[in-house]
Amino acid sequence: MLGDLIAAAIGRNIDRRDGEGGTLGALAGVATWKVARKVVPAAMVLGAAALGARYLLNKFGSASATA
Repeated sequence: MLGDLIAAAIGRNIDRRDGEGGTLGALAGVATWKVARKVVPAAMVLGAAALGARYLLNKFGSASATA
């Protein structure tokens, strides 16, 4: 909830710079915050999995080369 308020305030301030108001910027800020809360942890997990797979392939070699 607090993150939504902060995101709305930041978006409103950015949108006010053009002199037309801040409602659209506030909505865009909240939408960006909600998407980022879901996407960033998922990207971190996928990145860690890719890094782990790369490490294991380098350490043990590829499975097709030994078969």
